[in-house]
Amino acid sequence: MRAPSRFDRGHTDDLMSFLAASPTPYHAVANAAERLEKAGFRQVAETDAWEGTSGGKYVLRGGAIVAWYVPEGAEPHTPFRIVGAHTDSPNLRVKPLPDSGAHGWRQVAVEIYGGPLLNSWLDRDLGLAGRLSLRDGSTRLVNIDRALLRVPQLAVHLDRSVTTDGLKLDKQRHLQPIWGLGEPGEGDLIAFLEEELGLAAGEVTGWDLMTHSIERPSYLGRDNELVAGPRMDNLLSLHAGTAALVAVAASDSGLPHIPVLAGFDHEENGSQSDTGADGPLLGSVLERSVFARGGSYEDRARAFAATVCLSSDTGHAVHPNYAERHDPTHHPRANGGPILKVNVNNRYATDGSGRAVFAAACEKADVPFQSFVSNNSMPCGTTIGPITAARHGIKTVDIGVAILSMHSARELCGADDPFLLANALVAFLEG
Repeated sequence: MRAPSRFDRGHTDDLMSFLAASPTPYHAVANAAERLEKAGFRQVAETDAWEGTSGGKYVLRGGAIVAWYVPEGAEPHTPFRIVGAHTDSPNLRVKPLPDSGAHGWRQVAVEIYGGPLLNSWLDRDLGLAGRLSLRDGSTRLVNIDRALLRVPQLAVHLDRSVTTDGLKLDKQRHLQPIWGLGEPGEGDLIAFLEEELGLAAGEVTGWDLMTHSIERPSYLGRDNELVAGPRMDNLLSLHAGTAALVAVAASDSGLPHIPVLAGFDHEENGSQSDTGADGPLLGSVLERSVFARGGSYEDRARAFAATVCLSSDTGHAVHPNYAERHDPTHHPRANGGPILKVNVNNRYATDGSGRAVFAAACEKADVPFQSFVSNNSMPCGTTIGPITAARHGIKTVDIGVAILSMHSARELCGADDPFLLANALVAFLEG
């Protein structure tokens, strides 16, 4: 097998472009699909009969994508190597009746999605993006990537206690952004979007809209050794997984596995949707791939039994100002390589044999890796890893990149870690 080119800082440059172009899950999967198309992958519709031919294919469903590459000579029982990620990030999302306001200010009614660091959305110039459903049944992506909205913080003169007691935000009253002056009118926001896209009045009948920071991703630090940007949790992993799948497909010469990329929506609120990891999408795609190649249920069982998934999501780098919140013996650092996440209560799916799989991939790629566990006194988060393992009976290993400011409107990672992760994923997908 010819080795794919090793990723370097150019990968991080490309990540920043990907982040800027992907303000919503719908944009993220569309951008991933565009990269796959350029690499020769072709979209297949879930409503069509599937062929068992070799080559790269992908399925889009809402804000989720599953892509896979079938090498020449793959048997029906050929196992899969899966990189799993998620496409959604915590933010402010537009309500069904968006037009609101008071005291001469026009506002947009929003709901809190996931668990954002609320203060990070204050006094920040925000754009608006998402998916519009049209009267004819089609959909259109929209991205107003300019300073359209802002959630203004109360001046310190009117809240003297904020410097001593800390900021206290009511999610209903204090996080509604302004977008102009005047009295609110029913239908104003959607009419504005129709005009921006050149659509006829009344053509939009449904919407999935969310805010995003319009500040560009950028290098940071004396030596540009850090990257600051939005939605690293978890578009960093989706981007790395897409790049790795493309690289492995381009170098195919007898792959022993079928490499797969699965990017799910709704991880930040539990994954229970038709596009979430707790839904049927991944299992359906893998089973149909087996059956399209002439396989039986027995072949499906054999393939799944030998399949391994890397659940790739961001994790916590040790915070220099809050080191006591971390485990005293496990301190993942920026630019120290990807992290292996472990939790004995199965909040992460990693076990010893899974660690060996990831260690072998990192050794093959000449990539260092670090271990992460939570402080015993702190609750541990979770990922799509345990869900994937339990739902499909697939060995799953939780990994990722260590970052600071997780769930902020703008997060921070080491500039080397994205391409170190991508190199490890290539080695894993090669088998």
